[in-house]
Amino acid sequence: MMEYSDEEIFAGVGDRIDEIASAQAIVGDNEVESSLRPKNLAEFVGQVRVREQLELVLGAAKLRGSPPDHVLLAGPPGLGKTSLSMIIASELGAGLRITSGPALERAGDLAAMLSNLTEGDVLFIDEIHRIARPAEEMLYLAMEDFRVDVIVGKGPGATSIPLEIAPFTLVGATTRSGQLTSPLRDRFGFTAHMEFYTAEELHRVLTRSAAILGVELLSEAAMEIAGRSRGTPRIANRLLRRVRDYAQVRADGRVTVDIAREALAVYDVDALGLDRLDRAVLTVLCKSFGGGPVGLTTLAVAVGEEPTTVEEVCEPFLVRVGMLARTPRGRVATQLAWDHLGLTPSASATAAVTLFDPMDDEPQG
Repeated sequence: MMEYSDEEIFAGVGDRIDEIASAQAIVGDNEVESSLRPKNLAEFVGQVRVREQLELVLGAAKLRGSPPDHVLLAGPPGLGKTSLSMIIASELGAGLRITSGPALERAGDLAAMLSNLTEGDVLFIDEIHRIARPAEEMLYLAMEDFRVDVIVGKGPGATSIPLEIAPFTLVGATTRSGQLTSPLRDRFGFTAHMEFYTAEELHRVLTRSAAILGVELLSEAAMEIAGRSRGTPRIANRLLRRVRDYAQVRADGRVTVDIAREALAVYDVDALGLDRLDRAVLTVLCKSFGGGPVGLTTLAVAVGEEPTTVEEVCEPFLVRVGMLARTPRGRVATQLAWDHLGLTPSASATAAVTLFDPMDDEPQG
């Protein structure tokens, strides 16, 4: 039997206390992020058209006393699809079950979840376009007839047992609605298309979040952060927390426009919202490849990232702001990209932009 000195015992206890404190800090951060979510449609900022449509769908369902049609929320990440699913359950006074498409690998996984639903529950499936095909085929029958067929046994002796499930509302969220199969898409009674936020809407989001976090945020500073948030509330709230950290450590805690600019400079977020990786992609494209065209794989290797990271994280915003063109021969920097980097394009670079249609999105990798 091993013996330990008092110092070793107390050191071990101290290490354990540090681990517990670290875990509590992580939980605290998650709680803060969760507290920023709006609790009802009245608190939800932006998406005016979607909010009006949902009010009608949910209001009519409550008048009828029956679950509303299944809802599909489509749009880029960070625009509030998960928040809206929670609001739908809250407005209906129903329970909420949350899962994701990749988690439903087998039909049995979905059957187990559906069988545990009570009448009127809301089932939220995030990234529903990534649901496995067997589970998706089971979902068709559940959405229409509120039952599933469970296969027992294998081969000629297999039997199908119908299992009745309680009427429920499915809320699906997807960032790639084009990847949804037509049979699944057509079974949703209401589809909401989420749009990027304006700077004024993000200003309202930031003002509300600052009040919840207890941050003194001046209006000009809120607009400065909003202008660098890529039209996305999730990014706006993340930048607000980082600016708050800077203001607390290097200033008096008040977030002024100068403090916001200094903080965002530390975190490599420029005036247009481009971060380090965005600028690296544009810089390599302009300086190393003369503005393109260049293949996705080559561009990704040049910046030291995976092709999927460049394609899914950087390109959507760069294309949206008009700094990158996706052509059949590869990626091309536009005049706006050269101007933003303070560089002068060569004659070949100018010709490359005008020669190909920037709207082509089937480039060669």
